[in-house]
Amino acid sequence: MDGRQPPSRPAHDGSAYHLEKPAYNARLTEVGRFTPMGELLRRYWHPVGMARDAGATPRTVRILGEDLILFRDGSGRPGLVYPRCCHRGTTLYYGKVEDRGIRCCYHGWLFDVEGRCLEQPCEPEGGRQRDRVRQPWYPVQERYGLIFAYMGPPERRPVLPRFECLEVLEAGEHVEADDSSIGSGGIVIAPCNWLQHFENVVDPYHVPILHGSFSGAQFVEQMAVMPKAKFEYGPRGIKSTQLRALPDGRALRRITEAVLPTLRVVPSPRVGRYGRVESIGWTVPIDDTHYRIYVAGRVRAAGELAQMKSRYNGKTWAELTPEEHQRFPGDVEAQTGQGPITFHSEEHLVSSDQGVSMLRVLLQKQLDIVAAGGDPVGVAFNDADACVTFDAGQYLE
Repeated sequence: MDGRQPPSRPAHDGSAYHLEKPAYNARLTEVGRFTPMGELLRRYWHPVGMARDAGATPRTVRILGEDLILFRDGSGRPGLVYPRCCHRGTTLYYGKVEDRGIRCCYHGWLFDVEGRCLEQPCEPEGGRQRDRVRQPWYPVQERYGLIFAYMGPPERRPVLPRFECLEVLEAGEHVEADDSSIGSGGIVIAPCNWLQHFENVVDPYHVPILHGSFSGAQFVEQMAVMPKAKFEYGPRGIKSTQLRALPDGRALRRITEAVLPTLRVVPSPRVGRYGRVESIGWTVPIDDTHYRIYVAGRVRAAGELAQMKSRYNGKTWAELTPEEHQRFPGDVEAQTGQGPITFHSEEHLVSSDQGVSMLRVLLQKQLDIVAAGGDPVGVAFNDADACVTFDAGQYLE
């Protein structure tokens, strides 16, 4: 030691050395059973597949951190059951679908779509005590070409909503469903937390930057204009109204909504698409670190929804090389680039993040309501209250 002292430096000079251990908000992001957000999300209906996914071959489904089996019995009724047979625990993935339900491959116990045990072939008289057991199940309903499941407490089950934008059709229109995660940016199953995408719905300021510059020419030129945005709480979520001043003196007014539980209500950014919103996307949490999007929308021709998929420099997301993904990043790269679950402790939210902040506040309030034994916003227990109308759309003014 020569007695010399190291040069003095500010205690916090911006060096990464001073970073504290990062953390995320588990209340908002974790969706498994018995977690705060998991309990909130389980108070709503969620799409678990396309109507065609329920068939005579058992299909695995993962949602909210739970692995389940989807099937359709010979009478046409869809069923969603816990995979482990309540007899000896083998999976019903290898079961055989019959007229009255699904039969376990191991000892032949037959369960209907509501988990009732109908037969126990190895037992006397087909199982004299078969009524004492029941395969765990969830109620499902079909609508808009999708199968919806309710995974919450049975006594608090709401009515499956109807949506005005999918119910009131113009001449030549019909409703089409899609499971390719339109709106995600191009990936079907995204390897990051669902909230990282859901918050994106109320972040209009990323559009002229990410989509108008980095991603290449994705949308019409009007979308590249920096908007003036107003954020409001609505009856079921957050509404963002954006005005874009156009060179010809007109303005593009665009309204998007993030609606609980996970609905992305976003009008198409394509040429000539003006008026009320034409589709809805459900940002479905598969588990804490994966999500996918199911979409239902009004179309005039089969496959029309698929034409809304994002393109980057003329290519779809899947067609890009690794180098092109770096040169033309989009929503997938921006959101998965935050990590499997973003570190909220390292964020620095500013005024343009108002919509994100409001959405988090709304979610926190609903968590508290459910924890206190109440019902969250947007659930209805009669058909009259279960019809939902959105303000979302875009208009030239």
